[in-house]
Amino acid sequence: MYNAEPLKTNNHNSNEATVLRPVSVGIVGLGTVGSGTFKVLQRNAEDIARRAGRSIQIVHVGARRDHPDCDTTGVRVSRDIFEVARDPDVDILVELIGGTTTAYELTMMAIANGKHVVTANKALIALHGNEIFAAARKKGVNVAFEAAVAGGVPVIKAIREGLAANRILWLAGIINGTSNFILTEMWDKGRSFQDVLGEAQAKGYAEADPTFDVEGIDAAHKLTILASIAFGIPLQFDKVFVEGISRMESVDIKYAEQLGYRVKLLGITRQSDRGVELRVHPALIPAGHLMANVNGALNAVMVIADAVGPTFYSGWGAGSEPTASSVVADVIDVARVLTTDPTNRVPHLAFQADRLENLPILPIEEVETAFYLRILAKDSPGVLNKITAALSRADINIEAITQREIDEVNGQVPIIMVTRKIKEAQVRQAISEIEAVQDVVDRVICIRLEMLET
Repeated sequence: MYNAEPLKTNNHNSNEATVLRPVSVGIVGLGTVGSGTFKVLQRNAEDIARRAGRSIQIVHVGARRDHPDCDTTGVRVSRDIFEVARDPDVDILVELIGGTTTAYELTMMAIANGKHVVTANKALIALHGNEIFAAARKKGVNVAFEAAVAGGVPVIKAIREGLAANRILWLAGIINGTSNFILTEMWDKGRSFQDVLGEAQAKGYAEADPTFDVEGIDAAHKLTILASIAFGIPLQFDKVFVEGISRMESVDIKYAEQLGYRVKLLGITRQSDRGVELRVHPALIPAGHLMANVNGALNAVMVIADAVGPTFYSGWGAGSEPTASSVVADVIDVARVLTTDPTNRVPHLAFQADRLENLPILPIEEVETAFYLRILAKDSPGVLNKITAALSRADINIEAITQREIDEVNGQVPIIMVTRKIKEAQVRQAISEIEAVQDVVDRVICIRLEMLET
């Protein structure tokens, strides 16, 4: 690969600026994000050059089909995307095809050929980042991935660079726009999960197979990355506790609102003396909190650090040009450091590679939170005593308890409880006992509650 050495001007005045050759970019994938990246690089070429100190030119595109909004005149186009990774004229390969198989092979080939890589692929980084970064260090190239978390919100740069002086205590984020849109509609209009999911698919917020979004997997990929750059630990997606929103019922969102809470799908990571929490799940949060008022398809991340305290980042977590904003910012960052000694670049995971720590990841059973419980029971004498006795045996204290309207047809009554903070294992023990009570007629609904106190 061309090593980006400067080309001097013909003017021998030493005060004249050095002219650097253009940086050559190859884009792989012209889908939603790829086409947005292509357009932003072309449309804002002049400002980008002023910021980067040299022009940045798209010289090669790898895509199965053309995109109607992308004029590739004068740009080499290959149907074999690996041709981009083999092209000696490409300095930076931008991987925007998604998935983890072909994308991994493409990324490793680009690195082996001495190319820098920019990607928006959170699954690729969460699952294979450790080995990708190791290969990049050996070749002296950079791998940038700002767009992999929260789309156009520059939260990775904020944590990795802006908060570098701090010890991160914890962070929590709404990092999946599809789930946030669904929960917002369920709260605002009392609609069912399935009803809103259909609308989300029609609007393009959710895929035909929405599993990654609604079951929390997408958010878990992103949380894996955030935790690593926050605490200096290796990427460990397999240790994230993941619970989605597909079983969420509008009645619980309504009851939560009456208690002064909203329900959000959160990714939470916290470091303590016992280890690191890594968890994605629905949670009740106070209705007046900033995070509770991030609605629709927006994303938000809150970071608590020892020196600066709380910082909050919010914006569009997906979409063509919002995500392209982060992709192109990464391209500019890489272009700025092409000639920099690799040992002096910002580390991929914020901490120097040889200083990452294998801190223990806490199993969910050891995590302490408060809980919302909804118990459906027959309106019979003594049933509440049996339920509270089960909670008492598990050493669980109740913060609030309410009994809702009796269903006159079947004689059943919902009992709503909010516990104080307790280990998950103790709540599971109590729920097992409560569900065994004869007059309890359905599974106990259990949703974690986070105050997000700073």
